Amino acid sequence: MQFHLNGFQPGDPEIADPAERVQTSGAAGAVPDEVDVLIVGCGPAGLTLAAQLAQFPDIKTCIVEQKPERLLVGQADGIACRTMEMFHAYGFSERVLKEAYWVNETTFWKPDERQPETIVRSGRVQDVEDGLSEFPHVILNQARIHDGFLDVMRKSPAKLEPHYSRRLVDLEVDPEAGPADPAVTVHLERLDAANEGKIETIKTRYVVGCDGARSMVRKSIGRELHGDSANHAWGVMDVLAVTDFPDIRFKSLIQSAKDGSLLIIPREGGYMVRIYVELAKLDVGERVANRNITADDVIAKAQRILMPHTLEVKEIAWWSVYEIGQRLTDKFDDVPEADIASRLPRIFIAGDACHTHSPKAGQGMNVSMQDAFNLGWKLAGVLRKQCAPHLLHSYSVERQAVAKELIDFDREWAGILASSAKAGGADAARTQDYFVRHGRYTAGTATHYKPSILTGAASHQHLAQGLVIGKRFHSAPVIRLADAKPVHLGHAAQADGRFRIYAFSRAEDPAAAGSAIRALCNFLTEALESPLKRFTPAGADIDSVIDFRAVFQQNHRELDVAAMPSLLLPRKGRYGLRDYEKMFCPDLKSGQDIFTMRGIDRKAGCVVVVRPDQYVANVLPLSDFTGLASYFDAFMLQVN
Repeated sequence: MQFHLNGFQPGDPEIADPAERVQTSGAAGAVPDEVDVLIVGCGPAGLTLAAQLAQFPDIKTCIVEQKPERLLVGQADGIACRTMEMFHAYGFSERVLKEAYWVNETTFWKPDERQPETIVRSGRVQDVEDGLSEFPHVILNQARIHDGFLDVMRKSPAKLEPHYSRRLVDLEVDPEAGPADPAVTVHLERLDAANEGKIETIKTRYVVGCDGARSMVRKSIGRELHGDSANHAWGVMDVLAVTDFPDIRFKSLIQSAKDGSLLIIPREGGYMVRIYVELAKLDVGERVANRNITADDVIAKAQRILMPHTLEVKEIAWWSVYEIGQRLTDKFDDVPEADIASRLPRIFIAGDACHTHSPKAGQGMNVSMQDAFNLGWKLAGVLRKQCAPHLLHSYSVERQAVAKELIDFDREWAGILASSAKAGGADAARTQDYFVRHGRYTAGTATHYKPSILTGAASHQHLAQGLVIGKRFHSAPVIRLADAKPVHLGHAAQADGRFRIYAFSRAEDPAAAGSAIRALCNFLTEALESPLKRFTPAGADIDSVIDFRAVFQQNHRELDVAAMPSLLLPRKGRYGLRDYEKMFCPDLKSGQDIFTMRGIDRKAGCVVVVRPDQYVANVLPLSDFTGLASYFDAFMLQVN
């Protein structure tokens, strides 16, 4: 898909008229007087959270933003494989895949040993290892990601729109308020011309600060970012340019002998490219603004690094200069460590509000959205009285550990890229080796949650060696039994707050009276201890809280759909129509047998529990009914 040929144009490139590409966004009028959740900030984290909560019309959500309108250009652009998996759950991965630049290979350049003032290619590698994800690593303007979430919000049951031109003034928590009360009072200042200076007051049960590195929400709860001071200045710009550099449409990492490093990130549309340019080492306490760096300075530095190749910039769509520093706050909510047993969180922070780092590994936007994906279903579960409020403590525990790993990774990676950081200059071999060895991290698939009430112990991990407890559910191709359609098993998971239980059958006939699958279905349908019976509201569809599905070992033509247990053909909706999309078989025709690909024990089979944010929560034997019930009993609330 090609666009931007005659100049950068924001918005949807499929709309021919540039004047109509940018849809109007934003709610009219004052903010509500009272809500369940107030989200501060319309960046990637805030919009991810808002899009999740908007799926529940019984949750009243408000999202506010200081800027006067939606983002149109600039900022982050790298989208990891894991994030693409999340986008599929939200329903707009196909649009991103169509529009984005796909990062297929990465090239490396170093100083020419014969002429050190010029550069030569030193290597080329596949960007993402085979089989790591069904989705590629892609590049797309952050503004278009925002558009995807805004579209989800607009079409959702809650029909949610942001309130722009609102600045957070202060907030106050009532310590005497009960768990169901709107304990937080927030004051917002209007910044729009017609209402400038007007103060709005909103009461809410929870506040989530997604308001960036200078977060007012973080300051209001006394949290601080700690870490290294910024000591490197970098420039970044999106340009339409003419060059004879041969790898301009590859992601390229370039290290020069004397002028520092340059990263080339091809952008969507086939013509635009982003360049990151190492500018200068800063003195202690110095800010990049003190250098008065111009766009021409950034271009000139890039031209020197690219020698002997030329770079002629025709148009700058967006540019900025920034400082690299890695900082992290110690906790992502308002409850002091010593008070966890006696207090419940009311205020949370996510994204840059609690961790900042360089953009060199392309993780900032990705990790921020994963923060919000982690928190969203937990808030929904508590607000809808499906989960116990103490579940909310798990957000800070899980995501702070992930952020710390990111900070440590980013510090080392930024140092490797900054050729001036060590005597002797660039080490191209070390750069390429580090990039390859940490590929799973940059793809976003390395997150591994530790055992907790949400993440089971590895006692039965041997039953599904490729579906690691605490890591994201690694999808695989399957054939849907009812209609022989090839699908990906992981794509059954939508961003709807539901848990998934995947039962991988033994080699026996699953329809037989004595089969393990039928015994499991009987337990889930009839036993008083069944999590489906205990936690599904009366009158609701049987899969409205926990979605049960099965994967059989046989070829799909060998099985009779009608003979399967009734739980796998559930009757749903006002007419009691059957759901035929609960059963799957291996894709034997293509040789992609999910049992082999994910190391499922064929003799024993297993049960795999997956959280609403697509992480494997537990692996259990098919007959471990007690273990399955105990997992959900630890944090869910009985409704019947």
